Amino acid sequence: MRTRGSAVTVALILLCITTSCGWIDDSSSAPGSPTRSDLEQLLARVSVVDTRPHPGGYQRGCGSGEACVFGQSWSDNQDAPGGHDGCDTRNNILAQDLSNVIYKPDTHNCVVMSGTMTDPYSGEATSFERRHANDVQIDHVYPLAAAWDFGASTWPLPLRQRFANDTQLNLLAVNGQDNQAKGDSTPSDWLPPNPAYHCFYAGKYLTVAVSYGLPISRADHQTLTDLAANC
Repeated sequence: MRTRGSAVTVALILLCITTSCGWIDDSSSAPGSPTRSDLEQLLARVSVVDTRPHPGGYQRGCGSGEACVFGQSWSDNQDAPGGHDGCDTRNNILAQDLSNVIYKPDTHNCVVMSGTMTDPYSGEATSFERRHANDVQIDHVYPLAAAWDFGASTWPLPLRQRFANDTQLNLLAVNGQDNQAKGDSTPSDWLPPNPAYHCFYAGKYLTVAVSYGLPISRADHQTLTDLAANC
């Protein structure tokens, strides 16, 4: 169990991830990126295991005969931030991460039809149109399959549902190509293609891990430690 001081530190780091308070914003790092000191605090608090376990039993699908281990995709029926607000999680993230958002009429501002963003993995200006929905996808920063392997397999279903729909911590709207390339990889196997976003990604990944008590592998810890030296 984390100490109260640890929880306060994580909360402050999370606040800066979401508001960019006092963190570096220069030509080499994306806006909202954490400093080296911020990442080192997170690296000191995250649990580390030698390798990624493989407990088996992961089934994301919710069709007939499937385990549906994280609940229905983008369900509003869960207690993560934004849950039970009448809008599905995917549209909540689109509304949260996009600018110049246009909603489908008569949906109570729930269904996003279009918008723009600076992609958090490539840094490129990206447009979303609902008719080409796969061009912008919702990424679990700490992948669901990885979370399952590192300990979520032992969680009760409501906690897994919360993790899968946590709009505050673990979800980002990103370009579809990079999201597909990432898959369920962790930092030792995948980092954003634009180095300017490495520190931002590391801060998000570690904040999710610490907040949910999920460990990372020793290889991931080394990758993120090396990365933090340049933040």
